[in-house]
Amino acid sequence: MFISYIVLSFYRSVVSYSGPQRSQGQEAKSQMVTNPKNTVSQFKRFIGRKYKDPAVQEELKRTPYNVVETENGGIGMQVQYQNEQEVFSPEQVTATFLTKLKTTTETALNTKVIDCVISVPQYFTDTERRAVCNSANIAGLNCLRVMNDTTAVALAYGIYKQDLPTPEEKPRNVVFVDMGHSSLQVAICAFNKGKLKVLSTASDRSLGGRDFDRVIFEQLAKDFLDKYKIDVNSKLRARQRVLVEAEKLKKQMSANATRIPVNMESVMDDKDVRSGMQRSEFEALAADLLKRVEVPLKAALDQIKIKLEDIFSVEIIGGSTRIPAVKEIIKSVFKKELSTTLNQDEAVSRGCALQCAILSPTFRVREFTVTDLTPYPIKLKWTSAKGEPGEMVVFKKNDEVPFTRMLTFFRSEAFSLEAFYSDEVPVPYPDSFIGKLFSLCVGDVALLISVCLWYIVLQGPLSSKLPPEPEPEEPKEEAGKEGKGVNGKEEVNKEGGGGGEEGAKMETEPTTPNDTAGTEEQPKQGAAGQEGEERNGDIRGATRVSPFDVDNLESRGMDMKQDETDTSKTKDEEEGKKENGDKEDGKKGKAKVKYSNRDLPIESVVNELTLPQLQLLYEKEMHMVAQDKLERDRSHAKNNVEEYVYEMREKMYGSLEIYITEEKLGDPVVKREQEATERPRAFDELGQALILYRKFLTQYNDGDEKFSHIEKADIEKVERCLKEKEEWRDKKQNAQNQIPLTKDPVVLASQVRTELQNLISTCDPITKKPKPKPKEEPPKEEPPKDETPKPEGDNPTPTDEKMETESTEANKEETNPPPQADEMEVD
Repeated sequence: MFISYIVLSFYRSVVSYSGPQRSQGQEAKSQMVTNPKNTVSQFKRFIGRKYKDPAVQEELKRTPYNVVETENGGIGMQVQYQNEQEVFSPEQVTATFLTKLKTTTETALNTKVIDCVISVPQYFTDTERRAVCNSANIAGLNCLRVMNDTTAVALAYGIYKQDLPTPEEKPRNVVFVDMGHSSLQVAICAFNKGKLKVLSTASDRSLGGRDFDRVIFEQLAKDFLDKYKIDVNSKLRARQRVLVEAEKLKKQMSANATRIPVNMESVMDDKDVRSGMQRSEFEALAADLLKRVEVPLKAALDQIKIKLEDIFSVEIIGGSTRIPAVKEIIKSVFKKELSTTLNQDEAVSRGCALQCAILSPTFRVREFTVTDLTPYPIKLKWTSAKGEPGEMVVFKKNDEVPFTRMLTFFRSEAFSLEAFYSDEVPVPYPDSFIGKLFSLCVGDVALLISVCLWYIVLQGPLSSKLPPEPEPEEPKEEAGKEGKGVNGKEEVNKEGGGGGEEGAKMETEPTTPNDTAGTEEQPKQGAAGQEGEERNGDIRGATRVSPFDVDNLESRGMDMKQDETDTSKTKDEEEGKKENGDKEDGKKGKAKVKYSNRDLPIESVVNELTLPQLQLLYEKEMHMVAQDKLERDRSHAKNNVEEYVYEMREKMYGSLEIYITEEKLGDPVVKREQEATERPRAFDELGQALILYRKFLTQYNDGDEKFSHIEKADIEKVERCLKEKEEWRDKKQNAQNQIPLTKDPVVLASQVRTELQNLISTCDPITKKPKPKPKEEPPKEEPPKDETPKPEGDNPTPTDEKMETESTEANKEETNPPPQADEMEVD
């Protein structure tokens, strides 16, 4: 699995359509002035929304390109592409941008990229997150996870820290403030060793750097109107130029407190304009915007009632946090010096890369648990057995993600569940509908199903380890009713939610349906106040299960089943078993319940593109990718031709003039010049080799001892080769000297070097033949001389002489041991 990371930042998310070609990123941003009507930016603020959305209508006031309403009420960007008017959805434009990032990543890694992690703002709803996943699919990417921007930043901050407190100690609380081009996001996180938990989040989706640019732009437009009587808002290109200049002015004022001049040429009506601004003037103009910065900062603190002294540090990221006034406001709210240890532009993407590596089986990453939270409360709606509507808030604001909640329904017919955002907290989306899950047929059996909330199922598994299926419980029934118990598991995954889970579901089939009259409510667990309550007589026993204790989920289900089974037993059965304790009395008790697994047809309806629609858009995107490659290759070829023409035009009256004829121009002339330069060098190399070998022959003929071992036949071979090469050289040189420079050469430099190699391969083995070593005879051993004087009158016996000789030979062997095999000299 190949891993990459992708972060959708507003500032560089630009796609431009210029004729038959598309451009993305910084290249497209440069065309926002020259080609504004066909350059699409800020498209992430449209993704997953409808045209009549109030937020969309407010955003349309800023867009220089045309935005139209599609047939289904969606949004379409109208541009000129391939010399035709085309309408692209925000999902398609986002896919185009992702395709560019994918291509860049593949080029850098030199491999194919399939999987990715995408970050989105924390205030994105389920529909917007699903639209981002659809865009990834259109671009040919498999989105493993959709992360919140601030959560990705916290992961990049904490995974490298070695000094975090242990799980038993008090956590380290860190505030992350991210203010980018168009939004402000705040998150407070608690860190322990190997663990990250998001405590609270707050945001302002319409407060960012572009709003400060707008303040400067309006002031400059007013100055130009008063001084030069020109209205830059009346012409699109003039407005775009002033907006770019306002952005530059904002950056310069962030670094300098002095007045910054503004000079622009031919802004409109061939008029040059001049203006300027000081930082204090800018802060006065942006006073209302600066007041809004405090709101999400204080909201994040109020959600968890944390004390300022319990905050370890405040990390700031995003380009707009470089504004001095914004820094002062953040510092005044948290009463701490700001920390800039994170890369303000790349922190989010690094967090996505780490999350991608954690999800990949290819990389070994330090164990680090990330616990996020859901930003909006979520409720379920259903219709009770009596036909009355029922609802329950199953996930409150700031509930942990991921986590699981068990619910029990009593049904014997087809049923459905609908998920909505609760009205307790304002949701920045006009439609609160999340999704609907329903079963077409239930039958006369009790069902145990697994129901998940509909947050981003497309990007892959809900967590690194899926919770096991719970054991089936005995069918429950209300007093006086024959409905069957349906257990639902409500789950929110690591992306802030869950999704409709389809496939094999567990059903229970009792042999005696009237044996389940008595039931007992499950114990209350979790933080939700509505858990464990009966609602309209058909739901009870909401149970919260920790997402990090999923291994115990199955055992908990067994315990719950055992408790309910025990309550359904009669006292007579228990007393009978105690008294008799045999099998016959045991058979008189309650009949056993048999369980079986069946496939339960479950369908879900969510706000996302269908599979045929995704396939159609994917094919269209791949066709445009192929067209982009064709246009890019064509453009490179045209540039190469243009470069060649300019280069030849300059050399025709310079270095190539003496080689030009009227019949042939271009490459033949260049080849003549190259050969005229390289051929003399090649002949010189051949001549030097011939002189060297001729000198060898002279030394041999003079009787040089170094070459006395070379045979006469080899010397004759060298002489023939030298004579042949000298004749060839003289012949070719004379022929080449007879023709003018405007004619093609008789011999090429490559041919001369080939003859040189043949000469070397023939002569070198002979001239460099090593001289054999002379034969060496082994040294002769002389018998040892005994110079020890013998005593007079002592005549040794022959036996004594023999013993003395053997002793002498033994001593000689010890003194001079025989040579080893590798030390012996061989003739």
